[in-house]
Amino acid sequence: MRRGLALPALLALTLAACAPRPPEGFDADAVDSAIERAIGGPGTCVLLARKGETRAFHRYGSNVTCGRTLPSCVGAETGKVADLLDAAAAGGPVVHRSCPTAPDNSRSVGWASGAAPGKPNVVYAAYMEGDRALPGMVMSDRLRAALERAGL
Repeated sequence: MRRGLALPALLALTLAACAPRPPEGFDADAVDSAIERAIGGPGTCVLLARKGETRAFHRYGSNVTCGRTLPSCVGAETGKVADLLDAAAAGGPVVHRSCPTAPDNSRSVGWASGAAPGKPNVVYAAYMEGDRALPGMVMSDRLRAALERAGL
């Protein structure tokens, strides 16, 4: 019985060792709370990574939410928030855009990415989708302020 528990524990430790580490003093609870108040909800995903790294050190939102493919608001293209994080981490331009996700315009998506305020080595990528989704520019402003309030 002990042997059956040792393998999952070892696997968990191995995976944790491979995960990107957040910056010194990073408070995940404070960041999540600030995001929740600013743009949060079940249709929101925010990824944080170090510039130059494409793996997030922090995620706000569920695996399902953060794994969705949505209109990118650039022509007929679709994308995922991880694609936006890759571009931001590579030094891509600041993004704030939005567009409808339903043919009757009853739902929309807002996308935002850029460097965290005061932390040019930390980037964020986010989207919010739903019937009350904020436009990308508003998301970007609120998210940057939330990250700053949370000490990031």
